[in-house]
Amino acid sequence: MTTHPSFKHRGVSLLFALLSLAALSLATVALVRSVDTSSVVMGNLGFKQDATAAADRATKKAITDRLNNALPGSLNISANGYYATAYENLDVTGQQSTGVRKLIDWDGNGCQYAPGTAEADCTVLPAAELTINENKVRYVIFRLCDAVGDPNATTTSCARPLVSSSSQASKRGKLDYSDYERFTNVSGVYYRIVVRVIGPRNTTSFVETIVHI
Repeated sequence: MTTHPSFKHRGVSLLFALLSLAALSLATVALVRSVDTSSVVMGNLGFKQDATAAADRATKKAITDRLNNALPGSLNISANGYYATAYENLDVTGQQSTGVRKLIDWDGNGCQYAPGTAEADCTVLPAAELTINENKVRYVIFRLCDAVGDPNATTTSCARPLVSSSSQASKRGKLDYSDYERFTNVSGVYYRIVVRVIGPRNTTSFVETIVHI
């Protein structure tokens, strides 16, 4: 006499098969989402690197077009994005929430990108917008001096390279307006170049460079 599995046993096997199929489906979905997320992250990193590269080109352009063209040190030429003073308390990204700060009006809309603008100074204007590899680029140059005027005048203190005498060796690498004597008779001053880059996917990169010319 031949016996056959009961309908009850067949139902249990079907249940396990459905559970296995559901587990495989969930694993497949998780794998696809993981791959998609990795692709998005890699894409964002690529855009970020491209934005940083564009900032480097903008910095070189700022040096070539502005600083090497002998901008008058006694003037603030905001139309060209050049300022003859250091502008302390500068909030480049507009994300500081406390304290007195100066904002850069990157988009010419009264610094709407930054919160709490009512308590901030929004008078710093960048240079005209550039387009580099589909990136929108703006920059501002600050001469690292404490006042507008001739950088060689005794009334104007500027950050300069340190002299190379043995007596000044202990002060190498230190930039301090309070010790003006050690900067005397040293040609050239330091400039701070701030660049903002907005990429095709609104990837934003801020790059700051200190140069001596």
